[in-house]
Amino acid sequence: MKKTLIGMLATSSAILVPMAAMAQTEVQFWHAFTGRLGELVKAQVEEFNASQSDYVVVESHKGNYSETLNAGIAAFRAQEQPHILMVFEVGTATMMAAGGAIKPVHEVMEASGATFDPDAYIGSVKGYYTSTDGDMLSLPFNSSTPVLWVNRDAFEAAGIDPDTDLSTWQNVDAVLDQLKAGGENCPLVTAWQSWIHLENFSAYHDVPFATKDNGFAGLDTELALNGEAQVAHLTAMGEWAKDEKFIYTGRRNEGGANFRSGDCALFTESSAGYAGIKAEAEFDFDVRPLPYWEGVGNGPQNTIIGGASLWVMEGHEDEEYKGVGEFLSFLSSSNVQAAWHQNTGYLPITSEAGEATRAAGFYDENPGTDIAVIQMTAKEPTANSKGLRLGSFDQIRGIIDEELEAIWSGDKSAQEAMDSAKERGDALLRRFETANK
Repeated sequence: MKKTLIGMLATSSAILVPMAAMAQTEVQFWHAFTGRLGELVKAQVEEFNASQSDYVVVESHKGNYSETLNAGIAAFRAQEQPHILMVFEVGTATMMAAGGAIKPVHEVMEASGATFDPDAYIGSVKGYYTSTDGDMLSLPFNSSTPVLWVNRDAFEAAGIDPDTDLSTWQNVDAVLDQLKAGGENCPLVTAWQSWIHLENFSAYHDVPFATKDNGFAGLDTELALNGEAQVAHLTAMGEWAKDEKFIYTGRRNEGGANFRSGDCALFTESSAGYAGIKAEAEFDFDVRPLPYWEGVGNGPQNTIIGGASLWVMEGHEDEEYKGVGEFLSFLSSSNVQAAWHQNTGYLPITSEAGEATRAAGFYDENPGTDIAVIQMTAKEPTANSKGLRLGSFDQIRGIIDEELEAIWSGDKSAQEAMDSAKERGDALLRRFETANK
């Protein structure tokens, strides 16, 4: 019996040794994507896991952007945080203020020895997630910028040349009149109204959205969204809403369904709308640069990004961080980024991925898909167009949405609404500043 037991233990040990050698270090990745984007993220994870045998990334959907951020914060408090957390761009200041909760990406990459060149990333993308010392804090992942989508069939039905110049809001204003006169019931619709018509509007015209370089230069920032340029733009949009030339459908991307179904002629939306529009639209469409008001500020400057970046959480082992570094390096590689850009409409986060996409003929075969890249890279970002770094910005956006809705309904003038948004938003900024001194 004793010999049998010894033999069994020897056999068991022989089995366990190779199994231990094959054990992979697990990396948890929490994100906010569902649908087609969720499928593409899953495919990226599967490709990375199949490419090597040391690490296994486990991806988990944790709800929308706000829910994912809240899940990450709650998990850290419970000491159950993932290694990688997707956080939308308006959560950047919140993550920076999180102190010991995050591990800066530049430190993770340096310690892991993974391939990492900060200069390879597009400047206007990298700058959003970089400290004032030039260190990258989180990895840009899904970065988009707003553009103008055009339903060419709707233009032709209204007797308008679909190739008409729409580069300025002055031209768009004239075309909205023509569309309405031609029988179009929805000349213009928008998604993400604050992001496009205030945040990006300000950057594109090189006027401040907030003081202190839009928050990059200090927590003692104040909103400046009630300036002359912003108020003039919103006043025009309020008139369009009154005349039913601009149709308001909601705060997020509710207008996307209206455009994709062919009900609307013009649509201001993220460049990442490309995948859905291409898949669903049964009409001829194209994409143009976001319009600017000629003679206002220094427009056109550059637009700013939306989307999210990947933050690395503190509290894990060194070997696990090596796996994090390898996965982030994989996501930044030229072929992965080029495929992501082409499949989604998100920006390629590296110049090399954009160049590879152009060399492959994708832009020639899909005209207009390079507009977002050109719009972001044609000029060096200024203090007004580098991005926004404001505390409690998710809540501030909610305030802005309320005030914009008051303009569209005719309950407030643009000046009254933006003055109110500034007063209410500044109160949140002061609370955030006090909490993080």
